[in-house]
Amino acid sequence: MVEVSVFRRQLLAAAFLVGLAAATAGWTHAAPPQTGSSPIDPHKVFGSKNAPITMEVFSDFQCPACKTLYTGVWRQLFENYVNTGKVYLIHRDFPLPVHAHSRDAARYATAAARVGQFEAVERVLFEKQQAWDASGDVDGTVAGVLTPAQMKKVRDLVKSGAVDPEIDRDVTLGKSLGVGSTPTCYITCKGQTYPVIGPQSYQVFHEFLDQLLKQ
Repeated sequence: MVEVSVFRRQLLAAAFLVGLAAATAGWTHAAPPQTGSSPIDPHKVFGSKNAPITMEVFSDFQCPACKTLYTGVWRQLFENYVNTGKVYLIHRDFPLPVHAHSRDAARYATAAARVGQFEAVERVLFEKQQAWDASGDVDGTVAGVLTPAQMKKVRDLVKSGAVDPEIDRDVTLGKSLGVGSTPTCYITCKGQTYPVIGPQSYQVFHEFLDQLLKQ
């Protein structure tokens, strides 16, 4: 029975991958997201902009599904695609109104990006999401991974409102593309853009990215 169960799961997984490829084949936008009206923050991009695939991710730090994508996919995606020059990854903030603290988290992450600490803050916000989701203490969570000098700069940026226009631009871009939930990824290759909605597994991304690279 165990072997049958494993085989059945493999068949279901294979069917899902075929379905994803079929569903996204030929889907395009008038303009890929990275060439849209919203500038790209150079502190929130990863890999080579000359990579054959661009992956633009609209994310909410308080969203459990975004945490699942980050914890379950990001390390392998970076190792096998971003760091090897195959994928250019762009982070976009898309705080959902249903999450009371997500806008605040986006402010702190954007401010941290300006002092060169986006990755550290992104990591702690997702890893400790449950704690600050309950307490609302985004500031204290971020302070745990920054030096006092870095934290002062981040707080000053957040308090001044200087980072809000950048977040607003990301949200506006996302809405113009039809983003309604997070995470939403737009994968662009050879002029065609494929939307992938939800926290898909690494295996799904692996199969789909490799399929695009072989085209």
